Amino acid sequence: MAKTSTSKPLKKINTEEDAKTSKLASVTAGEKKELINYYKDMLLIRRFEEKAGQLYGMGLIGGFCHLYIGQEAVVVGMQSVINDISSVVTSYRDHGHMLACGMDPKGVMAELTGRKDGYSRGKGGSMHMFSREKNFFGGHGIVAAQVPIGTGLAFAHKYKGEKAVCLTYLGDGAINQGQVYESFNMAALWDLPCVYIIENNQYGMGTSVSRAAAGKTLASRGASYGIPGLEVDGMDVLAVKAAGRKAVRHAESGKGPYILEMKTYRYRGHSMSDPAKYRTKEEVNRMRKERDPIDNIKEKLIILNVSDEELKIMDKTIRDKVASAVEFAQQSEEPDPKELYTDVLI
Repeated sequence: MAKTSTSKPLKKINTEEDAKTSKLASVTAGEKKELINYYKDMLLIRRFEEKAGQLYGMGLIGGFCHLYIGQEAVVVGMQSVINDISSVVTSYRDHGHMLACGMDPKGVMAELTGRKDGYSRGKGGSMHMFSREKNFFGGHGIVAAQVPIGTGLAFAHKYKGEKAVCLTYLGDGAINQGQVYESFNMAALWDLPCVYIIENNQYGMGTSVSRAAAGKTLASRGASYGIPGLEVDGMDVLAVKAAGRKAVRHAESGKGPYILEMKTYRYRGHSMSDPAKYRTKEEVNRMRKERDPIDNIKEKLIILNVSDEELKIMDKTIRDKVASAVEFAQQSEEPDPKELYTDVLI
């Protein structure tokens, strides 16, 4: 007669939430620290952008100002999978990319407010600052103009024999521009180490992507050139990291370019002057409540026994860092009028 077991049966995982908790239970101390760093990096971008929006409303930031609020997981996840010699180029929604690249918030804020201590000495503003030191080659105000530049940067990496890639960011609106496909063709033809990251935040200015882009996915736009593509949950930094690692390894190994379509969402209007009446408040609130990338990581940290007090301390530290950047910018002098005649190519 078989012996009857007296041990208790293992608890059956019945829900998706239980599965997440079970998976997180095996996270190492190093992985936990990594999650905390992602949380801090995304929170810095969020708090910085919130403050930039306030300063714009006060008239302290001129020109255009496009905020990255809601999309933080994309750039933080991608930045985590490249090395120090890889390059980054993006469009005008660029403050988050600057901060993720390690650019000093003080210099970024000073540039936003047009001060001489800014990264472009107060002449670039929100859309046109860069940092050679951090291999950040700028935000660009012309839609899709950065895509050929990113392709050129990838060419430079290959020409120099560097094990590096260029992360070239573009939006769902830019994907329909002609120079994008000229770049895809060139990158595929020469096997350039370029990762094209389409930040599909669902709206090109005020037009839904479903009304502007044919085809099932934007990730497949390089198919005719033989460029592989992948759709990614851009609201989940860990999903971004996993997809980013795959794309970067592909490009670094000499196999050519890769396209990542990040399905993300911006909470604010296209720019600070956009009231965003083309979508409902219910839609935005639903995304904030159910899909927020920062809350996503915060929930994981709570499961990993990071206390509310620790989270509050992180938030305060970051708020203080942003406040310090604002103070630095306000104390910085405006550029000398003679600066109008420097850095001008004739």
